[in-house]
Amino acid sequence: MNQSSPSPTGGGGNAESEVVDLCRDLIRIDTSNYGGNEGPGERAAAEYVAEKLAEVGLEPEIFESSPGRASTVARIAGEDSSRPALLIHGHTDVVPANADDWTHHPFSGEIADGCVWGRGAVDMKDMDAMTLAVVRDRLRSGRRPPRDVVLAFLADEEAGGLYGARHLVDNHRDLFEGVTEAIGEVGGFSFTVNENLRLYLVETAQKGMHWMRLTVDGTAGHGSMTNNDNAITELCEAVGRLGRHKFPVRVTKTVRSFLDELSDALGTELDPEDMEETLAKLGGIAKIIGATLQNTAAPTQLGAGYKVNVIPGQATAHVDGRFLPGHEEEFLADLDRVLGPRVRREDVHADKALETSFDGALVDAMQTSLKAEDPAARAVPYMLSGGTDAKSFDDLGIRCFGFAPLKLPPELDFAGMFHGVDERVPVDGLKFGVRVLDRFLDQC
Repeated sequence: MNQSSPSPTGGGGNAESEVVDLCRDLIRIDTSNYGGNEGPGERAAAEYVAEKLAEVGLEPEIFESSPGRASTVARIAGEDSSRPALLIHGHTDVVPANADDWTHHPFSGEIADGCVWGRGAVDMKDMDAMTLAVVRDRLRSGRRPPRDVVLAFLADEEAGGLYGARHLVDNHRDLFEGVTEAIGEVGGFSFTVNENLRLYLVETAQKGMHWMRLTVDGTAGHGSMTNNDNAITELCEAVGRLGRHKFPVRVTKTVRSFLDELSDALGTELDPEDMEETLAKLGGIAKIIGATLQNTAAPTQLGAGYKVNVIPGQATAHVDGRFLPGHEEEFLADLDRVLGPRVRREDVHADKALETSFDGALVDAMQTSLKAEDPAARAVPYMLSGGTDAKSFDDLGIRCFGFAPLKLPPELDFAGMFHGVDERVPVDGLKFGVRVLDRFLDQC
């Protein structure tokens, strides 16, 4: 076989053989993101990625937005650079992990039970490793993509991207000159309906966010005395109302398309207002899908007081709010109604919702590359309940998709891997992803 020809199985032996080690290496680099400038930062990971890209002839650049907060970007010249370019982006930071809670140390990259274990195994050092493996194999064998491809390995996604994607978009947008489409995380993973049908969920939409601080001012006083203006009491009652509040079901274009595909796959008509029985059948993706049917607001932190016998004059809480595309105003109005007039609400971080259509040549390339590696595959659109760096790239007019292909065992709680204990990714899934990505790049 000519060395420059694609492997008949897609990814090529070199990419498949090294993707696991690349993933393990990246996991072993602690890039825990505690918010702000706390933590080790991503510099070591950025240098690792740059070295791996330079080894195959690219000229990667490292951009440090703040000490230690580093991203790596490189451009691959395609066969036809006059065509619009494609962006492949991933983040190298991870959420923190407490080693005492894990079966295998979260920064060990241990291989056990057919999986690579560790923080970032699915979020998202797996896709970083797959991208590196495919790019290295293609460049070693002289196989250029049909058009230019920009690679971005980014800092700070887990805290909103201020030191990563947002910094690059605001200060180095020339890096993305000519880019019109992008692929990134949390899409292209499988949901097994039966042995003859697996749905691969491609992210075409994501909820917007309002991370917010709630504050109530009250009257400070001695803990032994009656106080009818206790800030803690007022705040806790408001937070309790919010935590139990059921926002109305709103079916967006993407969710409607997903439900139609799921109805066809399950052979039953689905009622968005009565999804409890259906969600029970979705296993590890139920939490993701359930949260895309309505706006959500999850209380996550409480703070007040400094001494047991002192009633504080102020109490605070933090809430992770997510809104559906087109429903931000409704979401904020519902929040204020539920919280009541005593609660002062301010954003800690806010960003928009995204939604694009499930069509075009790039979507066709996803579908055919998945089908070539898994004859039971059917690509379907879905909405991500969280957010990604796509929010920043959308500001450049780039059409963004979540496509980090993984063929998963039906029993794996995939949604539970994100920010969860014992995060892990199947070794076979990594190798599958490499083969699919290689085919995808041939057709992109």
